[in-house]
Amino acid sequence: MPDFIHKPVMVAEVLDALRPRAGGRYADGTVGGGGHAAAVLAGSWPDGRLSGCDRDGDAVEAARARLAEFAGRFELRHENFAGMAGWIPANSCDGMLLDLGVSSPQLDVAERGFSFQQDGPLDMRMDARQALTAAELVNSASAEELAKIFWELGDERDSRRFARAMVHDREQRPFRTTRQLAELIERLSPRAGRKTHPATKVFQALRLAVNDELSSLKRGLDAAWTILKPGSRLAVITFHSLEDRLVKEFGRARTRDYTFPGGTDVPELRVPRTPEAVWVTRKAIKPGAAELAANPRSRSAQLRVLEKR
Repeated sequence: MPDFIHKPVMVAEVLDALRPRAGGRYADGTVGGGGHAAAVLAGSWPDGRLSGCDRDGDAVEAARARLAEFAGRFELRHENFAGMAGWIPANSCDGMLLDLGVSSPQLDVAERGFSFQQDGPLDMRMDARQALTAAELVNSASAEELAKIFWELGDERDSRRFARAMVHDREQRPFRTTRQLAELIERLSPRAGRKTHPATKVFQALRLAVNDELSSLKRGLDAAWTILKPGSRLAVITFHSLEDRLVKEFGRARTRDYTFPGGTDVPELRVPRTPEAVWVTRKAIKPGAAELAANPRSRSAQLRVLEKR
């Protein structure tokens, strides 16, 4: 197993949100290297418990080693957080964390294929047991399918042009590496002094599609609501607008003081109800200046916290 050293973001803010205490039970759906989990277990000393999981097997093993000092107080599984309600009892948790997106170890290890900064296989799987890779997607999807992925998941304005070029080029030589794909995009859209690489949005979109991340997030939010007790809190750290939008929509649906039939909110058809949740803060919490200076990758992080009623 390669070293999996991940620096967790906004640890103090997460602890302030979850309020770990002795005897509490907590869940971490994206345990990563175990940084947040260790802080929660320390904060719930001496008998607080934590159930954690991650899609990345390397992350689970790293977390298991990191949490060894808390032996007997945690359970870790190599699973998608979307299924946590299947093994954690309903209404049993005092707090849950989801730290979304890709981690530094995944980005920094070329063999994982997440980044165009280093040449590696065009993989992008968070769970190596999964069959679908980015290479398979790029080499098999139609131009229309690829363009839709790049536009909807990456907000890439050149989605159609990039997709057509990929379909043309793969007939001569299938895409196998991150550099091969990045060079195609840079050839079509030269960097020309831009701060961000022209392949950034395409790589983000492919990663989201390969791992079905938005669907997993929707199911994971529902699972979190099932396992949380009334009065407990859900803390979610997002790193891009699509994730954040889903979290806000989930929160809005549960903080409303009314419901409505069907899928359209028609004021005349609203039925009053007691809200299921309340936002702990009205706006997203962002990293402080000291953390931004120490960990530049935290700059796009946003923390939103819901309290279940």
